[in-house]
Amino acid sequence: MNQMQSVKDISSTENAKNDNGKKDMNDWLPITKSRNAKWWYSAFHNVTAMVGAGVLGLPYAMSQLGWGPGAAVLILSWVITLYTLWQMVEMHEMVPGKRFDRYHELGQHAFGEKLGLWVVVPQQLMVEVGSSIVYMITGGKSLKKAHDTIWPNYKEIKLTYFIMIFSSVHFVISHLPSFNSITAVSLAAAVMSLSYSTIAWVVSWHKGVQPDVQYTSRASTNTGQMFDSFSALGDIAFAFAGHSVALEIQATIPSTPGKPSKKPMWKGVVVAYLVVALCYLPVSFVGYWVFGNKVEDNILLSLEKPRWLVAVANLFVVIHVIGSYQVFAMPVFDMMEAFLVLKMNFQPGQPLRFITRILYVGLTMFIAMTFPFFGGLLSFFGGFAFAPTSYYVRHHLPCVIWLAIYKPKKFSLSWLANWICIILGVVLMVLAPIGALRQIILQARDFQFYS
Repeated sequence: MNQMQSVKDISSTENAKNDNGKKDMNDWLPITKSRNAKWWYSAFHNVTAMVGAGVLGLPYAMSQLGWGPGAAVLILSWVITLYTLWQMVEMHEMVPGKRFDRYHELGQHAFGEKLGLWVVVPQQLMVEVGSSIVYMITGGKSLKKAHDTIWPNYKEIKLTYFIMIFSSVHFVISHLPSFNSITAVSLAAAVMSLSYSTIAWVVSWHKGVQPDVQYTSRASTNTGQMFDSFSALGDIAFAFAGHSVALEIQATIPSTPGKPSKKPMWKGVVVAYLVVALCYLPVSFVGYWVFGNKVEDNILLSLEKPRWLVAVANLFVVIHVIGSYQVFAMPVFDMMEAFLVLKMNFQPGQPLRFITRILYVGLTMFIAMTFPFFGGLLSFFGGFAFAPTSYYVRHHLPCVIWLAIYKPKKFSLSWLANWICIILGVVLMVLAPIGALRQIILQARDFQFYS
């Protein structure tokens, strides 16, 4: 009897040690280091994560789809992403007394310890690293556009140098210790996203419908029209990013049984989605209405005057994607630091954090300088990578997890809604990469490295 009691005592001690070890790691890792966020933190983190490079390409996507299909896909994407984000907010604390602070923790609960990691982590990393690369390119391109707009007769400077200038900011601010510590950066980014989106559609509106505007398909052949439509689906999939960091954002909000984190988180999400609608719909519809099928893949490139306002809008984009980069990079830092400490037995501390973050920023900068396609990369990551991964992670996978855990009654509203989202996600996964690859191949024909 005493022997059995001793075994129980040892087991209890081991569990306590494991719990304390996990708590100590959570106190050090960037996602869970600080849990004092307010509901409005959720609002501007979600705006920063959602509204990014993609909004500038939406009029171009409209020109590939046309008025009817373009408007339908945009509005449907807005509804689906809001619904699936609500599911994620609900699932954050579905188990009493436990929080799924990271996406892979929710995956492990649904699919098991090992399978959950393999289902979620590779896809989440693809989304977050892919977004970091695209934001590096967008920041560099917007800096170059602002420079060229202000000094049109100045000697040509390579895009590579502007990407390096943009990345230099991240070599500094990437060392902020926690998700909550980038709050000011994220707030500035959210304000900038609303500002440059407003400038884009107001200046387009003021410019008026162009004399030679046409709303016919961009492509002259049926095959070209089909591929363009597939590519546009990838662009729109990329534009509605953000779900891959939703649980991590919610992890920064305090929670008690009486005041669960889902209430302030959802309040912030609703505000964020109203801002998203104010950014996306006017830019998409007004941009296409004014320029038709001649609109550039970045709406700001279609605007020439007033020169100073176009330059300001591009600088706003730069500030915004600084915040977007950080919001998507923070969960990657969290994963890398947890892996190195827990699996590779590195000592947690500032030297480890400094080296891993410097290497990550350097890697994303190098890839961005090597492949600086804007429209092509939006389609590539939106279609070839984001459709199977980001769209799956953001809208498809939450539905699969919801069905696996809650098991709603067959043909109930919840069952039907989730299966519709899953089927639409699979269709996008099949079609978008086809158009994306074609666009990459077309743009790569006359591409020069580090130009």
